[in-house]
Amino acid sequence: MKQEKLRLLIVDDEEASRYGMRRALTTFGYNVSEAESAEAARLLVKQQEPDLMLLDVNLPGISGLDFLRELQGATTSNGPAPLVIIITAHGSERMAVEAVKSGAYDYLSKPFELDDLRLVIKNAAETIALRRENLSLRRRIEVERSQRGAFIGNSEGMQRVRAMIEKVAETDATVLVRGESGTGKELVAREVHERNSVRSQGPFVAVNCAALPAELVESELFGHEKGAFTGAAARRQGKFEQADSGTLFLDEIGDMSANVQAKLLRALEERRIERLGGNESIPVDVRIVSATHRPLEQEIAAGNFRADLFYRLRVVTIDIPPLRERREDIPLLAETFTRAAAERYGLPLRQVAPGALRRLVEYDWPGNVRELKNTIERAAIMAEGKELRSQDLPDEIISGQEKEIGDQAGATEDGLAVPFTADFREDRREFERRYISRCLEHTQGNVTKAAEILGMHRQSLQHKLRQLGLGRRYVSVATDAPDNSDE
Repeated sequence: MKQEKLRLLIVDDEEASRYGMRRALTTFGYNVSEAESAEAARLLVKQQEPDLMLLDVNLPGISGLDFLRELQGATTSNGPAPLVIIITAHGSERMAVEAVKSGAYDYLSKPFELDDLRLVIKNAAETIALRRENLSLRRRIEVERSQRGAFIGNSEGMQRVRAMIEKVAETDATVLVRGESGTGKELVAREVHERNSVRSQGPFVAVNCAALPAELVESELFGHEKGAFTGAAARRQGKFEQADSGTLFLDEIGDMSANVQAKLLRALEERRIERLGGNESIPVDVRIVSATHRPLEQEIAAGNFRADLFYRLRVVTIDIPPLRERREDIPLLAETFTRAAAERYGLPLRQVAPGALRRLVEYDWPGNVRELKNTIERAAIMAEGKELRSQDLPDEIISGQEKEIGDQAGATEDGLAVPFTADFREDRREFERRYISRCLEHTQGNVTKAAEILGMHRQSLQHKLRQLGLGRRYVSVATDAPDNSDE
């Protein structure tokens, strides 16, 4: 990533001093502005958000020291106020010391050598770079937390989930998390691991039992010895050993084969495992948190799941309600995901228009919070103006006659600009054309990236482009491999 130029602001009422410093600092490669008074500097701080300020003590009107004190604690949209290097007259070291006590980063006494200026700014630049890195890290952490939509909301169902997490986190009990796909079962498991848990400093290891072929699940969990099966070229630790002293999360436990269920039960009872193809009994100290979208009681009745393993896994059960049963949480979730999308993709922060929000609340969300998050991200990328509007939402949310009526009402309600004609199919085609075009403009013509954002297979998007008459236009500018199927 290209290093951002340091933005400097020189505040000095002497034009010759400003000129000399500006000329030297521009030569050093900095982005330099200047002001002749604290009043003028105050305006530039708001407009340009400088990183560093060279501030003369003797200024007309507000003194440099008073302006320094005013800056302390102030913030800009990019973070804290600029660092300040105070410039004092020769023999004013006492005032310089007072300035440092008032929050100045450092000071220079006139007249000073260019090497002195270069050195103090170099040191300040390193401090600013560290501040930027810390701010970026904090923002990433905030975004990651905001992505945990499973915990956002004040509905009765979510209050129960949070209360259960608080109670169980401090214990070492085995936990079974139940909920539909997309409700955030892994996030609940991570929260159980991290929230005041004695194992929070240990590893959190996740295994999706449904994503692995049945013949590989045993090796994945328990590891294997060299030569245990064809392709086992070396000894390999399993997830149990990797999660030692921490938490092992077994997602979609209901998809586990009967053979692995039996070995898992034995590992839980004995707290020991054996690698595949080995004879050594290895002690393991892990907490098991499992999850499933299947009704395991029915799976037991059908003979697909062991009852003894079920009872071992469900010492504590946390049930996550589907999103359609906590619709009152959707506005807060939508706002959170909108902010997260703006931060993640560098987009302007937009509000969700009332009409669009109503449709979000009314939709049943079969994909739950995951689907809502993806929908908001796509809408944030596609949106124009200051709001996310109904026209920015996918057709499965605004479908058929509801979309026609919604578009008519939306022109006054939330500023919809999609034209309305008597031909619904043509209106829909035009909406898709504009929606997909904007997505491809955002990805600079990269069809693969656009397909990921739209939740489509690349080939499906290419087919849609040809249907909409956009194939040649975007295939020709795509940065991924060209598709010549419509040539």
